[in-house]
Parts: sequence; structure tokens; C-alpha cells
Amino acid sequence: MSEPLAVAHAAQWVDPASVFAALFAGGPHVFWLDAGPDAPDGWSWMGSGTPHDAARVRAVRSDAVSPSGDAGPFRGGWVGWLSYDDAAARAGAPATREADGVPSSLWLRVERMVGFDHANRRVIAFGPPAVAGELASSVADLAPAPPAPSVPMSGRVRARHAPDEYAALIKRCRDAIREGDAYQLCLTTRFDVEASVDPVQAYARLRASTPAHHGGFIRSGDVALLSASPERFLHVESAAGAAVVRTRPIKGTRPRGADAAADVALADELRRSEKERAENVMIVDLMRNDLSRVCVPGTVGVDGLLEVESYPAVHQLVSTVSGRLRPGTTLGGILDATFPAGSMTGAPKLSAMTILHALEGGPRGVFSGCFGWVGDDGAADLAMVIRSIVVRPGSAYVGAGGGITWRSDAAAEVAEVGIKARGPLAAVGAALPPGW
Repeated sequence: MSEPLAVAHAAQWVDPASVFAALFAGGPHVFWLDAGPDAPDGWSWMGSGTPHDAARVRAVRSDAVSPSGDAGPFRGGWVGWLSYDDAAARAGAPATREADGVPSSLWLRVERMVGFDHANRRVIAFGPPAVAGELASSVADLAPAPPAPSVPMSGRVRARHAPDEYAALIKRCRDAIREGDAYQLCLTTRFDVEASVDPVQAYARLRASTPAHHGGFIRSGDVALLSASPERFLHVESAAGAAVVRTRPIKGTRPRGADAAADVALADELRRSEKERAENVMIVDLMRNDLSRVCVPGTVGVDGLLEVESYPAVHQLVSTVSGRLRPGTTLGGILDATFPAGSMTGAPKLSAMTILHALEGGPRGVFSGCFGWVGDDGAADLAMVIRSIVVRPGSAYVGAGGGITWRSDAAAEVAEVGIKARGPLAAVGAALPPGW
């Protein structure tokens, strides 16, 4: 294990975008875990590191997490992602892997980092003792980052499924539900963009148009993940002297309204929808079951149920499930119990993944996986890879989907995919294909 990173406080608050543009944007192995523009609370983290073995990350003891100190919950460790397909195979489902040049798992061992405490307007630098103080000083006088230049809508987009094909797959999902093979299925598709994408500029456009509390930029070499994810997958922290794991699945979506009255009506429609409520509760029950495999009996509970959260493009229906981790639990143990996330599979999970593998006609890749940070002490904050862009040389892809139940309406489900994919595609200069 590397030596703990030294800590130094910057003299004043600085906009995170300015720090990233000046200090990290040009690096080969860099990250920015982003609470969003003008975030009123939470933490953002950015820095650089070296690619690292995922096995070391999985072995971290997550039941030994220490309470957060003055320097925040993440004081050094790893930042990276895990893909959907490898996790599905690990869980026993059939899976297709894609030789597309994008690693199925990627972790950077943090060497230098700047943390932003949004609630208290503090900036903290982390690094080797000889580096931390210099890093803190270097952020004090940075000029504001310029806005990302606009991009012409010129990227060529190839949809994995045409809208009518996706509607036909919805019918097959309903057939599987009628036969009792599943209760709910998260059916996804993918949009591939032929374009040379500048990931830094694309991320600036993405965070400006669809900000979210778990935004993220992770680049290693010539591949990158850009995310405006609204869904926290796993959060491990110390609470009341114990390690607590928490998940916040999202199931249920409505677009934002054209005016205030329409917006309120759409949020209320989401809150009252029997289909959306049933879909959300199914995943809550699945996540309760998953967490019970690694938590102390009797400690798994629902902290919040069917709460509407609003983002620039959509309203979402969100619930919160948590439990106290058993002694000896590792991050790998938590992932084996919970990943892929139920919100991206459906229920029952193994049956759902098997059905979806047959229907979707291709790998999901990093989409539907997770990304974020894992601390040396076992704390962790991982988000779902949704509302995201995966960049590779000469191309990029955007995944999107939705939960299908017996009461799903095909036209509404097709429209929901378009709502979710439109923002990420626009950030790389691409428009949805006709019909979406």
C-alpha cells in the first residue's frame, strides 16, 4: 500500500472547472468526479494517477471505513470504472464482450488530487509531502475556464435498434413477464457516433447542459468516460461507529415541462403513476435482497421511497436502501452481491440478465456499469454509468434504456430512450436518428 497522501489547504475557493482546465485536462491519466456547476453541497474530486490492478481495489476492506475528517471522505485511493458485461458474466449470466479498445475495468491509483468542499467553499490539495503544498498554492490565482466551444451537429449516428425494432423488443419483454420469467426488465439500446471527439470539450458541454450530482470525467490514454449521472449506486461510509452501505436506485422518468405548470403536472404524474411506482418498488425489493447478502441481519432498511428528484432534462423517481456491513466485508464482496445494479437489469436479476442478453443483440460495455472512487480505508462512492458518453479513437457511444413492466406503453418507452440519449449525443455533435 502506498503512503497516505499529505494534505494542504488552498487559500481561497476556486471554481473547479478552472482548476481542471489549468492543471489536469491535458494529462494522460486524469479524473474529475464532479458535483456539478455551482453545486450547493457535496464534494468534487479531480487529479491524476496511474493505471492500477482492479484486484487490489476489490480486496479493500469496506467494513473498516473510518469516519470522515476535516479533509473529507476521500483522502486517497482509486478512481475508475467497471463495465456491465464482465459483471453479468461474473453473476452467472450470458454476456458478450466487445474488443473495442475500451477496458472493461479501469482504475487509476491517485497520485495528486484536489478536493472541493462545496458546502463550506474549501479547496484541499492531496499529494506527496513535497507536492501537496505546491499544488494548493497553484490553484489560488487561476483564471476562470472559458466555456466549451459549440460543436456542429455533424456526427454520424448508428442506432443499434430502430424505434420499431425497440418497440418489438418491448413486446417480447412483456411476453417474458406474462410467462412469469421476469417481473421487470431494463431494456437498453446503443447509439454509436462516428466522430473524433475531444473528451474535455465534450464533457464541458455535457455538464453545462445536463448537470448532475454525480458527474464524471475519467480518461486513461485514448479512452474516456464522460458522465452526467443522476444515480448513486453504492455509497460506503462510517456512521455511528459502523460501516454503512447505501444505494439509491432510480426507476421512473418524465420529461421536464415547457412551463412551470406543465413541469409540476409531469412531476405529479410521475409520483402517482402505478406503473412507475411498481417498477421502482420491485427494484427496491431486489436491492434489499442484494444488500442482505453482505449486511448484518435486521439492518437493511428503506430510508426513502418513491421520491421525485428533478434534473434539467427529466424528473426521476428515486428510493434509498441501506444496511450495516458485516465484519470482513470487502469491496469485491459488495460488488458480487449487488453488481450489475438491479436498476439496470430488472428482476429477478439473473433471469432478467439472461433474457436481456438474448434481446439486446450486443454488449453494453461501460454503459450500465459503475464509476467513482474507492478510498484506502474502504469508503466508496460509485455512480451508475447512465446519461454518459464513452469515447474511443474515432468514435463514441451513448447507451440508453428503460424499465419494462407488463403495463409499459411501447410509444412512451421509445420516447423515454430519446429523452435520455439526446443530451449526451448533443455534447458530441450528434442528433438522435429519425424516430427516436
